[in-house]
Amino acid sequence: MLHAEPSPSSKDSRKVWTGPEARALFDLPFMELLFQAQTVHRQHFDPNRVQMSRLLSIKTGGCPEDCSYCSQSAYHESGLSASKLIEVQRVLGEARRARDAGATRYCMGAAWRSPKPRDMPQIIAMVEGVKALGMETCMTLGMLDADQARQLADAGLDYYNHNIDTSESHYGNVITTRSFSDRLETLQNVRDSGIKVCSGGILGLGEGDQDRVDMLVTLANLPVPPESVPINMLIPVPGTPLENAEPVDPIDFIRTIATARIMMPTSHVRLSAGRTEMSDEMQALCFFAGANSIFVGDTLLTKDNPTEDVDAVLFAKLGLQPMQAHEHMPDDTAEERRARLLAADPAIPVLR
Repeated sequence: MLHAEPSPSSKDSRKVWTGPEARALFDLPFMELLFQAQTVHRQHFDPNRVQMSRLLSIKTGGCPEDCSYCSQSAYHESGLSASKLIEVQRVLGEARRARDAGATRYCMGAAWRSPKPRDMPQIIAMVEGVKALGMETCMTLGMLDADQARQLADAGLDYYNHNIDTSESHYGNVITTRSFSDRLETLQNVRDSGIKVCSGGILGLGEGDQDRVDMLVTLANLPVPPESVPINMLIPVPGTPLENAEPVDPIDFIRTIATARIMMPTSHVRLSAGRTEMSDEMQALCFFAGANSIFVGDTLLTKDNPTEDVDAVLFAKLGLQPMQAHEHMPDDTAEERRARLLAADPAIPVLR
């Protein structure tokens, strides 16, 4: 029987996962897998508390990337028009409303390949303004170079989201305008700057079980695993190449959540896009399997999301409570995080 205890493969005893080990874990009988996931979850988190994020699109549509799932790609006829970067004061007004509604992390996303120099002052003002509201800050702006990452870190950005989406072997079937190694380079730039990493993937892109396992191995074996791991379920968008994608089996989705929890025990695992298609029972099993973060509000960039009142009813049924800002994760500075990174064991391998 496979168990999830870490092996002493580095100074911090963090488990470095092999592909066969991760696949054996993923293939455990469902009840055994959930039991192990809940056990690991309780070792690191309060199982009845969930981190609440709000996501705002600060620049929509017209993206020059060809991601097959995305309505914002300029390659696809999804009917979504491109917009300009919105004003800082509007972002801060939306963030204030999100904070007052219970969100503790504010995530801002722009449909770019990467930010341009002329956009950075406005982006930095957004980070500083949301930070001043007492919220955790997160951005997703596409690829970042080292200088851009350092500018965002110095502005006080807490998290940067940059999903790897799927396995390296399946990646080229989904995206051709940037490489898998491009994704990893951005994650390294973010980590080196001292910003916490938010990176996960999407289920329903035509991948198989092995692709899901390989994706988690890549994330878990980064020099430092992502502090936040969003697991999305594809919402097929008309006009995109994946508009007729097969639905994800609920048990397979929950199995992926549980495997992520065991492989990355101290990370927040976010039950992300696709919750509008999930029953209360499916979401409850995801929380039991170790998911402890969600997006709140009725939209996720361009997609629907359950409204706050729907989530409040579900949380009441399950006895779940929202986390406070900076709960579990240390509220330290980017400079302190950079120092910790330099002090970490350099022998931990990076899966390429």
